[in-house]
Amino acid sequence: MDIEIELTSPVDNVCDYTFDFYWQNQRLDPDSVIPYQSGTQFTYKNLVDTLRAGSDIHIKGDVGARFAYSLGVDLKHFGGSGSSEPAGCVFVDGNVDEEAGMGMVSGTLYVSGNVAEPWGNIIEVGSDVQGYRKFRSITDIICNGLDNGTLVSNMFDEKARRLTLNDGILRGTLGARCDCMASIVVENDAYNGTGLLMRHGMVTIKGDGGMNSGAHLDGGTVVVFGSVGEFAGAYMKSGSLVFREAKGYVGAKMEGGAIYSKKKVKTNPPAGKARMKGNDSALLRSLLDIGRVESMLYNKYEVEEEKEKYITVHMRDGSVLERKVE
Repeated sequence: MDIEIELTSPVDNVCDYTFDFYWQNQRLDPDSVIPYQSGTQFTYKNLVDTLRAGSDIHIKGDVGARFAYSLGVDLKHFGGSGSSEPAGCVFVDGNVDEEAGMGMVSGTLYVSGNVAEPWGNIIEVGSDVQGYRKFRSITDIICNGLDNGTLVSNMFDEKARRLTLNDGILRGTLGARCDCMASIVVENDAYNGTGLLMRHGMVTIKGDGGMNSGAHLDGGTVVVFGSVGEFAGAYMKSGSLVFREAKGYVGAKMEGGAIYSKKKVKTNPPAGKARMKGNDSALLRSLLDIGRVESMLYNKYEVEEEKEKYITVHMRDGSVLERKVE
């Protein structure tokens, strides 16, 4: 059953699939009633459940930040598979604040007003409803196609599954949870979380990347020709993350994969410096279109093998032994 809700003031985290988390030391409860409603008492969970059932939501009034966060994800946090699932549509008669559609993988957003930057993993397509702009997940489009639709701007080679973003809009979580062999090329900078939980495919950023670039990367490839922000490669499981330099530590709680940086970076355990090999050089040459000599100037970082710990034991006869710590 569809839901209609009127908001008298903007509210953050509306239609946010990830709403059960802590924000500024306060737990955000999905069963709590959405504030500033006029005449209704819907909870955050009511809206998510409606979308998961394939029904639509109509919102009268402006919505705040982080709208439709991870829309269309069967979240592992709630016992799901972590994969994409069908979702309904959300209609907003008003404006939308920043970070809309971060991590979004399915469903459709219709907005009558403006959408503040940075955007999430969304792109504007030709609308089929008069008076509304239409937005779809970038991951959905590159893996499943435009479904006879058109892009308002940018370029998409559907046969090659190659999307080129040249509209200058700052976007985050590009390629989130992509599980197909597709390619996204960004002609400018990117916002936070590029390649989040990406299993296959590649995202190429011609400018700079933001925080959490390659975070939770799970088999895909993220290439940033410029710099990346703090926490690059955090919780990375597999795949490749390439950049020129990092503004902060990289590889926090990394589990697998490889990080390549032209300038030396500081790492968080268990990430550590590794030796460049011939296959690493070949990978960088193909990704960056550089020569062999330049490729060997890059630094490689991966999970360090846990070193066995020993203690020094001084024997009564003056000898010294190294004893393994059990």
